[in-house]
Amino acid sequence: MSLAIFDLDETLIATDSDHAWGEYVVASGFVDADEYTAKNNEFYESYKRGELDIDAYLTFSCAMLPAYSMAELNDMRQNFIDDFIAPKVLSKALALVERHRSQEDHLMIITATNQFITEPIATLFDISTLIAPVLEICDGRYTGQILGTPSFGAGKVTRLFEWLATNDQTLSGSFFYSDSHNDLPLLQEVTHPIAVDPDELLRGQAEKEKWPIISLRD
Repeated sequence: MSLAIFDLDETLIATDSDHAWGEYVVASGFVDADEYTAKNNEFYESYKRGELDIDAYLTFSCAMLPAYSMAELNDMRQNFIDDFIAPKVLSKALALVERHRSQEDHLMIITATNQFITEPIATLFDISTLIAPVLEICDGRYTGQILGTPSFGAGKVTRLFEWLATNDQTLSGSFFYSDSHNDLPLLQEVTHPIAVDPDELLRGQAEKEKWPIISLRD
């Protein structure tokens, strides 16, 4: 059994779920449209440039959560999944996951998008092991704070090694699929790094390292 690790946004799904959540809360009137859209787009561009301040972004993206009850947030999230995410699930990504499942590999999604957003997306792929930024809960409500190391950039390596230390798994024979140059620290740790519809910087590194480059787009 090998570990098959998947990035989520723009890898298994044809969108960035964090940015899409911002579009959803704007479209639904939960936040000030102009201010939130401008800030959401600013963070997204910095992510694509490899300059994202992950702590600042998570503070921004989670700031609205304490204003709502868990029941209200779960209803919002289900509408978001149905309207913004389910149509973006890639059929070739589902097939790739199933191929690894049939080989009895241990399936994992590791993502910089917070756990609240990504838990139901992992369920769409029937993947139970999810590493994502963990949101603090106090008195039954989200506080807007993040616990531990965010799984972004080198933080994905940190969180993965924390997981390996408490689970009967190693990186021997492991796979990691990603579209983003932000994931180079983890791609360099696994046995089989695979670039999936990569951005320009990742494509250049993959070609240099002779890593496989694949497409999951229809």
